[in-house]
Amino acid sequence: MKALVIEAPHQAVVKEVPYPKPGSGEVTIKVENVGICGTDFHIYEGEFITPYPIIPGHEFSGVIYEIGEGVTGLQVGDRVSADPSIFCGSCKFCLTNRGNHCENWNALGNTVNGSMAEYVAVPAKNVIRLPDTMSFEEAAFIEPMACVVHGMNRLHLQVGDRVILFGAGAMGQQLVQAISRAGASELVVVDVSEGKLDLAKKFGATKGVLSKDMDVELNRERYPYGFDVVVDVTGIPAVIEKAFEFLGPTGKFLQFGVTPENAKIQLNPFKIYHKDWTILGSMAINHTFLPAFHWLKEGRIDVKPLISKVISLEETVDFLSKPKDPDLLKVQIKL
Repeated sequence: MKALVIEAPHQAVVKEVPYPKPGSGEVTIKVENVGICGTDFHIYEGEFITPYPIIPGHEFSGVIYEIGEGVTGLQVGDRVSADPSIFCGSCKFCLTNRGNHCENWNALGNTVNGSMAEYVAVPAKNVIRLPDTMSFEEAAFIEPMACVVHGMNRLHLQVGDRVILFGAGAMGQQLVQAISRAGASELVVVDVSEGKLDLAKKFGATKGVLSKDMDVELNRERYPYGFDVVVDVTGIPAVIEKAFEFLGPTGKFLQFGVTPENAKIQLNPFKIYHKDWTILGSMAINHTFLPAFHWLKEGRIDVKPLISKVISLEETVDFLSKPKDPDLLKVQIKL
């Protein structure tokens, strides 16, 4: 079969690889759509916990092509998506509902071969059948939405909280919708793209601010006490350092964006103590795939406007190697 393989950092190629025949308890899915995630760029750059060579791709949809031994409840031809998380189910973290910190953690497209290929084998227990009303394009958003659900579960947003969010890309737009629905009173979004800010306002942001205008639009006269919640979705260390300046007393900071593995920031520990800050991380998915599926299925989150571009597997090699267009939201691969 044809697959995109990252053989080493900055070395991607489309080539023929063996078809992934399903093992016991697995199904093989014929892939239809794959979303390109920021993590895929980190893998390409050599900035993630990834072995090489690897087939990336962890947000996808498709049709069941073959069923392995012992699988029940699924049929060839079912339209599906799948949670890419592979938890052992028996370590102390799995047994205490912290599967995303499984001692034997793996994930499709991150540590084992993923879905930027014509076919991908997955554990049958991870598979969700899609309703006819959900397109393959929308279904490829279940995984990123599951990351949003986990982030929201970590955040425990309070009704009336005043929130500022940095980064209005595809993940930021999903978080904007989730935060606005969860009861934020004010939701300020910061980005470098006017178009992304306009979309964020349509999705529930109360204000959009270009990053170059922050010092004027978000000065201490207008926001003397900062915000109750600060969310970073950029993963850019310089932005993260700046974002902490807007965190008010007893505020919560959520690091949602993925940074390079060796990134560092400077932070004054006295402020953490003196201002009673809570600093939270949000790593991937933690049994949140099914809630994300329900949220999308019921139309609570609108992902259709987030697809900026659809490309081929061959075009993806060039796309990964070039600087990212700041106006693009989600780019999907059509197999």
